[in-house]
Amino acid sequence: MKNKTPNIVVFSSLYPSDIRPNAGVFIRERMFRVNQEIPIIVVSPVPWFPFQGLLRYWRPHFRPQPSRHEEQQGVQVYFPRFFSIPGLFKSYDGFFMALGSLPMLFKLRKQFNIIDAHFAYPDGYAATLLGRWLKVPVTITLRGTEVPLSKLPGRKERLLTALEKAAFVFSVSDSLKQLVVSLGAQPDKIRVVGNGIDLLKFYPLEKSVTRAELNIAKDAKVLISVGALVDRKGFHRVIELLPALLKQYPTLIYLIVGGDSPEGNIKSLLQQQVKTLKLDDHVRFLGAYPSDQLKRPLSAADVFVLATANEGWANVFLEAMACGLPVITTEVGGNKEVVNSAELGTVVPFGNPEALLSALLQALEKDWQASAIIHYAQQNSWDTRVSLLTEEFRRLVG
Repeated sequence: MKNKTPNIVVFSSLYPSDIRPNAGVFIRERMFRVNQEIPIIVVSPVPWFPFQGLLRYWRPHFRPQPSRHEEQQGVQVYFPRFFSIPGLFKSYDGFFMALGSLPMLFKLRKQFNIIDAHFAYPDGYAATLLGRWLKVPVTITLRGTEVPLSKLPGRKERLLTALEKAAFVFSVSDSLKQLVVSLGAQPDKIRVVGNGIDLLKFYPLEKSVTRAELNIAKDAKVLISVGALVDRKGFHRVIELLPALLKQYPTLIYLIVGGDSPEGNIKSLLQQQVKTLKLDDHVRFLGAYPSDQLKRPLSAADVFVLATANEGWANVFLEAMACGLPVITTEVGGNKEVVNSAELGTVVPFGNPEALLSALLQALEKDWQASAIIHYAQQNSWDTRVSLLTEEFRRLVG
């Protein structure tokens, strides 16, 4: 493609499909808005190896395989397979991802002039190989997985190689940018562009109505967490504090919204923890909600909490705030950049249950100004974010 108009292949192994509708929704939300100004095609590589069907006898939801092609809101989305043995040779996932995706990108070659990858490894690394083979520039968006990967020597090396080879890098938070710069990445080609919020999907509903839908008493105190049911999201860290919280708020309810993810599913462990602590009447597993329905449980709650071990820019904070909720979370990743004022919530040190308990008790007692919280969320709409992205894409090909 020889013209100077950007045409983008969005490259990410984490992307929604018919069988994983909630996977990577934050990437689709971002890039579908870019699509309103710059055409995109999506290539989402899917891990595969010859005997993985056998593993489904023990793990029925292991690596669900989407169809090879979907059309989502007029955007063509392709799901090529790449060779990946679970637990083995993970340092080679980037190479095999590139190799498995090459035939598809070669077939689409005349339809794009930028590869836009999300996550530095393995996706970003694979994208830089594809960019070299197909002679097109590559952008990479840092989204948070770079933090744990930077602690693994092989993965760290490939992550930095990807950032070096990329034409430009976006970071969803300044903390992520500073992390990779401290590892040796070039600061002058990294731009912080946080996630935004869809104000047509997230806004407060009448609390009495949403509580009636969920059979929650009007006078109960309600906490809510939203995220994939994986260890790093920290649901268990909140559950362990509930006995102490119940001493002051005996009718307290804790809503857990989320389900299976590519990282796993610890629901059974969480349920066992609830049973052991005799909290069955106080913890409710609501399952995963589609994004356009998530405002319903959020509007039924008083406080949003996420005791997470790692985040880039947690979009769910803005979604909760848009429904009027203060946010209690941990000082990891870009969390302080989102929850950046005491009128929005409290950020506590990670791994300090006493501080988390104190913050939750204070949050449940405090008379929060919901209008100020909602106004802050509204200032973080997608419009300003998308203009920054399209500016860089046009510069790259212009």
